[in-house]
Amino acid sequence: METKAFDLLILEDELGNQGIGELVSFERADYIEETIDMSRSVIQNELIPRLFDLEFSHPAEIWSAFKHTQGNFMAKSAVETAVWDLYARRLNVPLQKIFSAERSSIPVGVSIGVHENVGDLLATAKSYVEQGYQRIKLKITPGNDLVPLQALRKEYPEIQLMADANSAYTLRDLPLFKQMDTLALAMIEQPFHPRDYVDHAMLQKQIKTAVCLDENIRTLEDVRTAHALGSCRAINLKIPRVGGITEALKIVEFCQKNELLVWLGGMFESGVGRALNLHFASQDCFTFPGDLSAFDRYFHDDIVEPKATINNGQLAVPDQPGIGVIWQEEQLLNYSYDKKTYVKK
Repeated sequence: METKAFDLLILEDELGNQGIGELVSFERADYIEETIDMSRSVIQNELIPRLFDLEFSHPAEIWSAFKHTQGNFMAKSAVETAVWDLYARRLNVPLQKIFSAERSSIPVGVSIGVHENVGDLLATAKSYVEQGYQRIKLKITPGNDLVPLQALRKEYPEIQLMADANSAYTLRDLPLFKQMDTLALAMIEQPFHPRDYVDHAMLQKQIKTAVCLDENIRTLEDVRTAHALGSCRAINLKIPRVGGITEALKIVEFCQKNELLVWLGGMFESGVGRALNLHFASQDCFTFPGDLSAFDRYFHDDIVEPKATINNGQLAVPDQPGIGVIWQEEQLLNYSYDKKTYVKK
């Protein structure tokens, strides 16, 4: 990807307070089924009318109100997270306070894509390690997996290192995963098909390294299924993919009770979604560095202040009310190509 299209949803209450949410669906249905065009349609035709008909006192009520719309979790998340931001701004507190979180900064990791040769990979890794990133996630594909992982482990024997397979393998690759099992990896993420639980369970039983499920996880029920079958020992939680904060909190609670490692992933968010992630990840239960890189890891500019910058391997949690960032009108005008206003009558 060289560009990223995304929508911002700004909600304004009767007092003039504003909350903001980000729609992160991709333009193609190559990550999950939901695309940005589908999300826009659902938001306009189903979620906003339902929101306007609703009287509520807490943002957690939004999840129940949206249950009649099946799936479309990223559309739901864009609206629901905007309500959470608005709620915290009405109370004039940082969003993290609603979660009883206190940390002012959090350690973060970096995700590295497939490289053509080991030399380039090590050079890329070195640049991120020097910036202070505390965990390396390497994307792997068949034929480009064991050797680069071995090279990274040799170069950085103590760093938290993990592999992200993006569903590129099958159980026939068990001998390969047993070789990876000797590299002291923190986890192997999403080795098999994103709707599979059985083969993941068979793999987890035969290796010491934790299997982590990512694209499998859309709901709390998915986490419960994975736990019951023994499909994984870790969960990559992405707020938009599970429909927002309310469901994400339920998943975190379940993982804590059942000793599943849960950590926070990212979706190429702008500063809006990144700030939301930072507030959520500031809870004490998040001990594994998430995919919450600095803004300039992917973008040459951002639309909020303050911008997320890394300092000694940490990102600061914005400390102002709500998600703690202010969207910049000049940047919005510069990068936007459409604007719609919905008014409750």
